[in-house]
Amino acid sequence: MTLQKAGGVSALIEALAYVVGFVAMATWLNPGDTESWSAAQKLSFVLEQKMLFQMVTIVIYVLTGVFLVVLAVALHERLKSGSAGLMQVATAFGLIWAGMVIASGMVAIVGLEAVATLHAKDAAHATSVWGVVGVIQNGLGGGVEIVGGIWVLLISIASMQSRALPAALSYLGLIVGVAGILTVVPGLAELAVLFGLGQILWFSWTGILLLRRAPTDAVTTN
Repeated sequence: MTLQKAGGVSALIEALAYVVGFVAMATWLNPGDTESWSAAQKLSFVLEQKMLFQMVTIVIYVLTGVFLVVLAVALHERLKSGSAGLMQVATAFGLIWAGMVIASGMVAIVGLEAVATLHAKDAAHATSVWGVVGVIQNGLGGGVEIVGGIWVLLISIASMQSRALPAALSYLGLIVGVAGILTVVPGLAELAVLFGLGQILWFSWTGILLLRRAPTDAVTTN
């Protein structure tokens, strides 16, 4: 398998992982209305679904991060001839994002395991620890998407310069990238949903193009 095709497969896996994440949070891992729940009640629900939470986390964080590395390198190879300097910066952000996503998932998985053990001895302390785990996990990539947003934005700018990908895909990437960057602004965290939904389309489209079109093909139309 060539690097481009590996990148295409990786992009499709990324899209699928996002779909799995959205479906899981809307169905299997959705406790319903938790507005009146205490932190202890929320933790109890998570612990009841511990194995499922950990499996979903592996898919949407660890697996996503691993395949993101392959995609970032494939896109670097694809776009570097038309925008070498910009792609060096973009790929650096892509690899940093991959590392943060994997780390975020591992913090959640290992943290939940530790909290589950502690909960059997001291439920109140376990609840406090779980709150700390959540803050660290969100800081690494569970809530703020600025690093991923920068990567998608730079990829889109580079693809517009090199015309190696369709213009419509580049414009979509600009929107998705800006949405991700804006999640760092207090009060705009909900844009993470727009970023995630946009990423499903962006990853799917990018994956299909990498699988179907050779890197040397010029893109002159949408």
